[in-house]
Amino acid sequence: MIKVLIADDHALVREGLKQVIGQHSDIEVTGEAKNGQEALEKVWKEEFDVVLLDISMPGRSGMDILKEIKSAKPKLNVLMLSMHPEKQYAVRALKAGASGYLTKESAPDELIDAIRRVSMGLKYVTISLAEKLAAELGDDQNKPLHEQLSDREFQVMVKIAKGNTVKEIAANLSLSVKTISTYRTRVLEKMNMKNNSDITSYLMENDLTDPL
Repeated sequence: MIKVLIADDHALVREGLKQVIGQHSDIEVTGEAKNGQEALEKVWKEEFDVVLLDISMPGRSGMDILKEIKSAKPKLNVLMLSMHPEKQYAVRALKAGASGYLTKESAPDELIDAIRRVSMGLKYVTISLAEKLAAELGDDQNKPLHEQLSDREFQVMVKIAKGNTVKEIAANLSLSVKTISTYRTRVLEKMNMKNNSDITSYLMENDLTDPL
């Protein structure tokens, strides 16, 4: 039996995932968490084969939680499940230790296949993601500018492009306005940009904007 922990801040999403998984006798949801801290506490206290981890939760992001889980339990398989398209976070998640990355638009059969695969210690990647990973092994000079940003810097850049103010981003990520302003400054410096409009234009030109 594959024991699964679902970590997602939306009760409806958790219920939907439980219904899909409940149709298969070899997989069982044995834990739920509505935020990152709750997920960590359950991982520390209980044993799971796979963690289904939402990348966007209140407070600490799924990326932060992923890194802490892998630090505490390196062999625990984490499958990232996100509303964000692969282009935004998939490669970053895999580099941080995730066993796979699925969008919430994925078909139920694909989810079950991914859970079974990662439970065996294997990676689950789509064809398009495999191509991105292959490109990552290429010449560093050909890598896009945003690849040099840290996960948090990239997260802030995406939120700026969506029109969020520094204050709104700070509240959403449970960080101070000063900290977010610092991240924004680093993004502008690393990307050789002058203002928020430049950030928005870059993400649109590189098809990195969130369609949701």
